Amino acid sequence: MIALISPAKTLDYESNLPALTATTPRFVDEAAFLAERAAKLSKRKLMDLMHISEKLAAFNVERYRDFAEAPERPALFAFAGDVYTGFEAHSLDEPAIGFAQDHVRILSGLYGLLRPLDLIRPYRLEMGTHWAPGRAKTLVQWWGTRVGDRLGDELAEQGSADIINLASQEYWAAIAQATPAGARVTTIEFMEDGPKGLRFNSFAAKRARGMMARYICEHRLGDVAALRGFDSDGYAFDADASDDQRWRFVRR
Repeated sequence: MIALISPAKTLDYESNLPALTATTPRFVDEAAFLAERAAKLSKRKLMDLMHISEKLAAFNVERYRDFAEAPERPALFAFAGDVYTGFEAHSLDEPAIGFAQDHVRILSGLYGLLRPLDLIRPYRLEMGTHWAPGRAKTLVQWWGTRVGDRLGDELAEQGSADIINLASQEYWAAIAQATPAGARVTTIEFMEDGPKGLRFNSFAAKRARGMMARYICEHRLGDVAALRGFDSDGYAFDADASDDQRWRFVRR
């Protein structure tokens, strides 16, 4: 079983790291190529592509220009957005981190598919960006079948067919275009009670995705059915609103 999560725009390259054996991303050459091409984009172009401020665009121009010399950090500890707040990697013990290395994957616009301990350099490049080198019009098109094929290989190495989709739609698109043959995909959605009934809370859902990824690692889950026991932060499995492909968890 492999759980997929999205990366984050917010990064942390300053907090202390536990003693870990880092790994090299599978698509490290592709990441270097994309960064090299992105370094040729102007500040104005980055503003338009990423819908960011002039100040933030200038910052990312510098990032890509100096990418090859930038510091590296394991992906699970470099990303610091809502998903990773829920994951709380710094409080996991070493066996749980080891389990994450085998059973959690991070989708990335720049790096394609990351293991938690893969070393990454600071970047910002969403998978939904309408830019890519060559003839492709988007990053999803540029990655083509590479990410899905790599995921399929890793499932085969495990002897598993189960994918737990905890990624956003933007990042899942990279897998949807090349879903591994024979894969069983379970997409998880998180809802909560609101004044007018059930509602989707983006912030809470992102945190919950990280919490579920953590739950898988803490409990060393290899059986998809065991995920129905997830109860962090008041969530509970809603059998009536779920089917074989999509499971709903509700926070009351």
